Amino acid sequence: FSNVGEGDVVLDLGSGAGIDLLLASRKVGPGGRVIGVDMTDAMIARARENVSRAGVTNVEIRKGLIEALPVDDASVDHVISNCVINLSPDKPAVFREIARVLKPGGRMRVSDILVDQLPESVRRDPALYCSCIAGAVSEAEYLAGLRAAGLLDVEAEIGRAHV
Repeated sequence: FSNVGEGDVVLDLGSGAGIDLLLASRKVGPGGRVIGVDMTDAMIARARENVSRAGVTNVEIRKGLIEALPVDDASVDHVISNCVINLSPDKPAVFREIARVLKPGGRMRVSDILVDQLPESVRRDPALYCSCIAGAVSEAEYLAGLRAAGLLDVEAEIGRAHV
């Protein structure tokens, strides 16, 4: 759904084992590039193994934090991420970094968890934080953070899950 095309440069925040990197590498083709950023050595090793096994040559995996991306200014066409930004304790920094690395006219498409309200006891629970619940914010707060970082035409396409 990210409208990635031939020749594009794609950045995946929190790329994990690299599945989205491999999918994006096919879309950008040999003239494009895909960059994955992850903070854990274990996931970086798994992603590099998966990329090597797939035989793709247009993927690079970098170690780093999504609050301080190891990526040049205005160097990517698309930022993607799958349920990672909600884990950041400093979402405004992540949003500023996304705005910094996107080329003019670039796009951000992420899947993330949003909540209307969470009790403070839930927010303080380490197990719920690690399971992507306690760090979630409201749609309004998320969109306001993106706008404050300078991103334009911000909207959410909500797929609701009921537990």
